[in-house]
Amino acid sequence: MKSELIIDVQPKEVSIALLEDTRLVSLQKEARGIAYAVGDIYLAKVKKLMPGLNAAFVNVGYDKDAFLHYLDLGSRFASYQAFVKQLLSSDGGTYTPLTKMKMLPDIDKHGSISQTLQPGDELLVQIVKEPISSKGPRLTTELSFTGRYMVLIPFSDKISISQKIKSAEEKVRLRQLIASIKPKNFGVIVRTSAEGKGAADLNSEMLTLRTCWEETIEKARSAKAPALIFEEESRIVGLLRDVFSPSFENIYVNDPEVLSQVKKYVSIISPERVEIVKEYKEQIPIFDHFNVTKQIKSSFGKTVSFKSGAYLIIEHTEALHVIDVNSGNRSKAAQDQETNALDVNLRAADEIARQLRLRDMGGIIVIDFIDMNKAEHRQALYDHMREIMANDRARHNILPLSKFGLMQITRQRVRPAMDITTEETCPSCHGKGQVQPSLLFTDTLFEKLKYVLEDMGQTGITLYVHPYVDAYIKKGLFFTSLLYKWKRLLPGSFTIVPDQSLAMLQYRVLDSKRNEIDLKEEKDTGTSSVEKTKNKAKNRGREESDK
Repeated sequence: MKSELIIDVQPKEVSIALLEDTRLVSLQKEARGIAYAVGDIYLAKVKKLMPGLNAAFVNVGYDKDAFLHYLDLGSRFASYQAFVKQLLSSDGGTYTPLTKMKMLPDIDKHGSISQTLQPGDELLVQIVKEPISSKGPRLTTELSFTGRYMVLIPFSDKISISQKIKSAEEKVRLRQLIASIKPKNFGVIVRTSAEGKGAADLNSEMLTLRTCWEETIEKARSAKAPALIFEEESRIVGLLRDVFSPSFENIYVNDPEVLSQVKKYVSIISPERVEIVKEYKEQIPIFDHFNVTKQIKSSFGKTVSFKSGAYLIIEHTEALHVIDVNSGNRSKAAQDQETNALDVNLRAADEIARQLRLRDMGGIIVIDFIDMNKAEHRQALYDHMREIMANDRARHNILPLSKFGLMQITRQRVRPAMDITTEETCPSCHGKGQVQPSLLFTDTLFEKLKYVLEDMGQTGITLYVHPYVDAYIKKGLFFTSLLYKWKRLLPGSFTIVPDQSLAMLQYRVLDSKRNEIDLKEEKDTGTSSVEKTKNKAKNRGREESDK
């Protein structure tokens, strides 16, 4: 299977698309400068206790207080609490390192939050779930530092090996190797990617993760709650860390700064594969070039079509996701209804598994498959869904079909589900139903270009328009095209590029440094640069007559 990673870096957000055989299987969007990402560690302060929930609300600086349940304190909370108290009370002096501490007994797993914490207590907490809807982040005091080959867990001595490593000999080798290099009072989870790795690679990463812990502790000593003291790697590097494999053939990035970050990371984890990281320099948007934009338009939204005319209807509520499978108008349906239902359900299962990854849907998912009477067909569908979901990295649980034909899936949710609106609001009428004559749209574009090139004095600009508009402007021979006419009439240089993400009458203008030129004021007033010049002349004439 050919795997490619496409990274689209824009001024306000970064989008990461994972393609398998050119088919979009994963999409992540992250606003640049986003806070409260999973894995971040904060020095926080307990705000209030909720004995009825056996939880506490903690101030980490977010507009909504974060949620910390008693069970998320961890069994080693007594040792953790003793360490944090002496760390924060040392006032820059010496403190007992974790490797030299004597661990205290585990706390009672049926204990009470009010007997363990008090309002005003300062804690080191890690975000395990980002803010979703009106809820604040969810926290844990079981800190962890994730690397490519392992996860380092302070206040623990347990060594766990990934269940995906099947070889018993390899498990024994890794367990013995980790036991010889890990520090005291630190636990380790060995990840699947550690299989076959030598002592040098594992020891190097162990030292890196231990350095992260020591730097976090030093920041906590000088910080004042609430404060961010450890920031998880960028989403781009984090995704690479989780999904990078030898099957990756290309990683394309359209930003030099992010390109250097990706190259640096790949050179550390797989030096022989650095050449697969490539810079994308074309003017056509990177997602358009790799057909990602079109797949996003067809894969998101309420209705999703797949093979043979069948389609899914996907609804989202506060509590769960609901997916309805419909056979549609199938021209090549099987001879009997039962076989036809099984065929549609199996194809729908493939698309649903893709949609769960693509939208990062979590929580409870209820699927209403087409009814099937035969038990062996229902079992075949259940087995097929389990098989295709096996590659999903998120923890999940699948239940067999109920007597009503419903399948229930629970899937790990740590971030809000991806929700992209595919319907386009008309940029001319804004949904009112009446627009200016579309034939005059090119006149509007010409006036915008003239304003930017003449009045603003810009040059080397790029105008992005819908592909149909681009084709109209460039139609015919170059010397007879509208584009040629514009280039003769306008000063400075400009380029017109098609962009599939734009609606028919939308456009955007970028300067020579790839920064977007804000023409919002022009759009809001609806007054062209030519009309503004005329109005200014009229106003001057009135002022002179008044004098």
